[in-house]
Amino acid sequence: MCHPVIMEYVKGKVMSRRELFHGSAAAGAAIVAASVLPSRPLMAQTPNRVVDMTHTLTHDFPTYFGEQQFFDEQVFDYAEHAFNLKEIRINEHTGTHIDAPLHFTDGGTAIDEVPVETLVCPLAIVDIREKADANPDAQVTPDDLSVWIAANGPIPAGACVAQNAGWQARLGTPGFRNADGEGKMHFPGFHVEAVQMLLDETEAGGVAVDTLSIDYGLSADFATHYRWLPANRWAVENMANLDQLPATGATLVVGAPKHQGGTGGPCRLIALV
Repeated sequence: MCHPVIMEYVKGKVMSRRELFHGSAAAGAAIVAASVLPSRPLMAQTPNRVVDMTHTLTHDFPTYFGEQQFFDEQVFDYAEHAFNLKEIRINEHTGTHIDAPLHFTDGGTAIDEVPVETLVCPLAIVDIREKADANPDAQVTPDDLSVWIAANGPIPAGACVAQNAGWQARLGTPGFRNADGEGKMHFPGFHVEAVQMLLDETEAGGVAVDTLSIDYGLSADFATHYRWLPANRWAVENMANLDQLPATGATLVVGAPKHQGGTGGPCRLIALV
């Protein structure tokens, strides 16, 4: 039989080795975690504001072709079935929506194939409200982009470059489509040379407008669509609340739909500032 003093000595040694083992395991786990998990300051990446950049979709929301493109039907109602459910039918390019490359390409990237990491991006807002007030056929030009860069620095990689023409103020009036007596629409958009500059000189991933099309209303050939989307870029049309954000510094989250083979679709846009 071992002496009690010896027993206590052995017990102490065993406990100290266990503590050492657990301490080493914990330290090792911390090292592994540090190597796997990205360093993320708790407050530095927390936005001060969250801004909804999406218009509410209604039956009478203006459309490029002028016809209703959103329909819904109440299939179940709470009074009769104890729950509510609607069936909806919608043109992909209605309301605040995204254009996938497939929209203007033969066999290009469909909306469900757009890499999700490209849909969370810096937002660069180019303000052309003054010239749009003077001329509804105004366009974002390379000069406008150069002025933005001079004031704010290079356009960030992967950014969505958005036109703010102040067009939201016209929503709910005929002035949003702004069609003349011949049925031709007059609203701002991106000049084809501006998107070519973005392709040549920046790594922008998307463009956006607060109007019905990234091509200006009078466009007869969709030159901007045909230049931008086949370069495997996306576009957003009918963006809301651009006047609530700074020219730079916001992060845009594009809640794009994910239906197989889609050319685009209504999306929820959220800006983090």
